[in-house]
Formats: sequence, C-alpha cells, structure tokens
Amino acid sequence: MTQFASILTHFTDTLLTTIRDVVPIAIIIFGFQLAVLRRPVANWHRVALGFFNVILGLSLFLMGLELALFPLGESMATQLTDPTFLFGEGALIPVKIHWSDYYWIYLFAAAIGFSTTVAEPSLIAVAIKANQVSGGTIKVSGLRIAVALGVSVGIALGSYRIVVGDPLHYYIMAGYIIVVVQTHFAPKSIVPLAYDSGGVTTSTVTVPIVTALGLGLASTVPGRNPMLDGFGLIAFASLFPMITVMGYAQLSVWLGERNQRRSE
Repeated sequence: MTQFASILTHFTDTLLTTIRDVVPIAIIIFGFQLAVLRRPVANWHRVALGFFNVILGLSLFLMGLELALFPLGESMATQLTDPTFLFGEGALIPVKIHWSDYYWIYLFAAAIGFSTTVAEPSLIAVAIKANQVSGGTIKVSGLRIAVALGVSVGIALGSYRIVVGDPLHYYIMAGYIIVVVQTHFAPKSIVPLAYDSGGVTTSTVTVPIVTALGLGLASTVPGRNPMLDGFGLIAFASLFPMITVMGYAQLSVWLGERNQRRSE
C-alpha cells in the first residue's frame, strides 16, 4: 500500500509538472487563434481531448523513463564496465585497462542508440511529414534508419571518447568539418532535413538513456570525471545523423544515376 501511495504521489507530481509545461503552449495557440486570427477553434471537443491525451501520455511516459529506462541505462553502463565482467571472476585485473577491453560497452552504446532513435516519436512524426511533402521520394523507413545509424555510430564513438579521455571539442570540430563538406556536395533539398534530423534525435526517448549511459560510464571508468566526461554524448547524437542523412541522400542519387546509365 505504501508503494502504491508513493507511485501515485510521483504520478501526481509528474502530471502537475506536465500541465505546467503544456499550458503555455495551449495559451499561445488559442491566444493567436482567438485574439489574432479572430476565429473560433474548429472541432474544439477533439482538440480538448487531444490536449488531455497529450498531458496524460507525457506524464506516464516521463514517469516510465524516470522509474525504468534511466536507471537501467546507468545500471547497464556500470555492469558492462565492471572489471569482474571484463576479465572474469578471479582473473588478474591489469593496473591500466586498455580501451579495447570495453568492446561490450561500444556494442551496447551502438545498439541502444539505434533502438531508441527508431522509437523516437518526434523522428517518426518528421519522417511521415517529410514523406508527404516529398511526394514519397523520401521513405519513412529510410529516413528513420539513416538517422538511427547516425546516432548509433555517434553514441559508440562518444563512449570511446569517454573511455580514452580525449577532449570533446576535437571530435565535434572534426564532425562539423565533415558536415560542411557534405553540405556542399549533397542534394540541396535534403540539407535542411538533415540539419533538422540532428535536433529531432535529442528528444524524450534518446536523451534520458544516453545521458544515463554517459554518466554511468564516466563514473565507473578509472580516472574519468562524470561532470567533465559524462556529458557530451548528446552532442554526438545530434551531429552524426546529419552526416548519415546527407550520406543517405548522396547514395540514393548515385544509385539512381547508375541505374539510369545502365538502362540507356
């Protein structure tokens, strides 16, 4: 009974916080609709029901992240970097652990980055709209997989950076140099979508798990500071999707041109 009361209290607090965050959005939308456009809200019953579903769904989702996904991400990082797991029970643990010994954490980071991005609601919404606007040229599944691959590579590389202790800005500067070069050669119609894809990934599903992974990894790897080394994975999650989405477009154009040459 005590646990149920605690969960109920937690849900109530989360619900009130969500209402506080959503209400300003509703005020702006309805304010412009009524005061600026001076037109009644069409199907206001459905709109009200939609806002209710958004508030309730967000509250349950945020509560689930806090109670399950966030602790699990940190717990997995802690267990995968445990020397007992890396070298086996009773094995001689070296004074300095080589970066290659953490290969399980790189695999886990890549897998969790891919899976959370594919499940990201904001990415699904953007992919559907991109498909509609492009007349079906941009495939929903293709865009989602391209973005997810970028996040997967980025999180794995970011985990490597935490393990070896390299400065964050070297990786970010090198990544943006690649983005600038790709921007020049990629199809111009895909560049804005690629840039937006980097921001779409850092949303409700990806951020808590990736942050927990980075903090857990920095807390368990010897010589790492969670404040200095634990954060920064989100930057990789935002950067690499731009590279993979533009790469996906460039590859599609190249394949199309090759098929056209073969048919001639």
